[in-house]
Amino acid sequence: MKRHSTTASTTRRIRTTRATTTALLWVALCCVAGCIVSPVAFAEPALPAGLEPEKTELPETVPEDPELEKPELENPEFEEPELPAGMSESPSPEPALPDFGSDSVFDQESSAGFQWDEAADDGAAEWLTSSGFGEVRAGTRTRDPIQQRHTSLAEARLALDLDADWRAWHSKLSLNLLYDDVADSQHVDLDTGEGWLDLREAWVSRRVGRVADLKAGRQILTWGVGDLLFINDLFPKDWNSFLAGRDEQYLKAPSDALRMGFYSKLANLNVIYAPRFDSDRFISGDRLSYYNQALGEVAGRHAIVQVDKPDHSGEDDELALRVYRNLGSFELAVYGYEGFWNSPAGFDAQSGLATFPALRVYGASVRGPVGPGIFSSEMGYYDSRDDQHGRNPWVNNSEWRALLGYEWEPVKNTTLGVQYYVEQLQDYDHYRESLAPGQPARDEHRQVVTVRLTHLAMNQNLTLGVFGFYSPSDQDLYLRPSVSYKLTDNWLLAAGLNLFSGDEPHTFFGQFESNSNAYLAVRFSF
Repeated sequence: MKRHSTTASTTRRIRTTRATTTALLWVALCCVAGCIVSPVAFAEPALPAGLEPEKTELPETVPEDPELEKPELENPEFEEPELPAGMSESPSPEPALPDFGSDSVFDQESSAGFQWDEAADDGAAEWLTSSGFGEVRAGTRTRDPIQQRHTSLAEARLALDLDADWRAWHSKLSLNLLYDDVADSQHVDLDTGEGWLDLREAWVSRRVGRVADLKAGRQILTWGVGDLLFINDLFPKDWNSFLAGRDEQYLKAPSDALRMGFYSKLANLNVIYAPRFDSDRFISGDRLSYYNQALGEVAGRHAIVQVDKPDHSGEDDELALRVYRNLGSFELAVYGYEGFWNSPAGFDAQSGLATFPALRVYGASVRGPVGPGIFSSEMGYYDSRDDQHGRNPWVNNSEWRALLGYEWEPVKNTTLGVQYYVEQLQDYDHYRESLAPGQPARDEHRQVVTVRLTHLAMNQNLTLGVFGFYSPSDQDLYLRPSVSYKLTDNWLLAAGLNLFSGDEPHTFFGQFESNSNAYLAVRFSF
């Protein structure tokens, strides 16, 4: 979704900050590139134990799949970057919110080593576990809605997880039964998550030899080091759930994919192939209002976004790659993606439909301890294949994206994380020339600063938190204060706000101002 600026003063401000933001962008790139091309700055990791005659376990850099060993997650302190609640593959019904960053479930495995259960191959380990929760959640808008109901949430949910191990095979089924009073229909659509059934996960996995594994089916995928900022994570997101006040675990939408992992002493490789394009569950106007460029104003249910989604057999697949390894205390990774923009980023003037143009992404990241906390940096180049020179007004231009982040614990039971993020639009002069008269122009450099503050109290049963996004270039912001209290091991109470504000209705957060909301939730886990 494009962000624009309409005033001459904004254009002058952009030009004066261009040098600063470009410099900061290159700082991020140098942080990543410097760590990757200068391995002498780090200690070379130990050779795999399997290559030493007196040991038999595999190297620590080779990840272990928690589904193979079924470890119990104990709300760990900061190790690998934790996934937001619900993004992990643990059957725990109440996964913790992330301290900082979000990475693949397979990345979390890498810190534990690769320890296959040999008994499973012999048929000795055969078992089944189940878990879940029931939840009631309600919310209301705090501002006058635009073509929407005042009620933002009114739903009852039953989540069921079933995990099974048989010999060397492992599987998981995770589904949600949902009554959503805000939705116009209860008809099931597994791609959009609409209806009374949302199939979150349905996969099987097993190892192949001792240096590879595979996982096939519907699964939650994520990688990268950003905290609610995604550069090389091109896996689908559910923005309607995230902005409307559902639990943060529902930000990640499922993918129907094959995931393969290959592990060695030199580096580890993840390959993810989706035979069919899985788009974001994007803002379309049916639940949240948005800025409609054709109308030149914020619209909702009276202007639902209609899309032309890639669905040609053999031509709508996606491929994502990641190569990563540890050097000393730092984890380095490079990424690649071939597919499409996840949310509509183009328009077909003949059909009047929004489109998902072809996209190729190259990126890298670094993350590790610096001083009292954890430093992270990530960058990526978005190669917009359908408009590589920026002259097509109906397709997003190519972009550079980068972030710098730092997270630490200033006092006991309190964590603080900050990030600086920038998008640099390529071929900006061509972009300006292609705009229609009167059409607001997007900033060449869009900047975002984020802050996450989390405090635990009352024996860590009470969690107070706030996450804030502020864009100095767009002059808009998004605040997510929240509180949760664990009454017992089973009962949890939660409340929070989603507050949007902006000077202009066409900026990214400013367009959602009328969607500001408050919510309450009661959850029983079993």
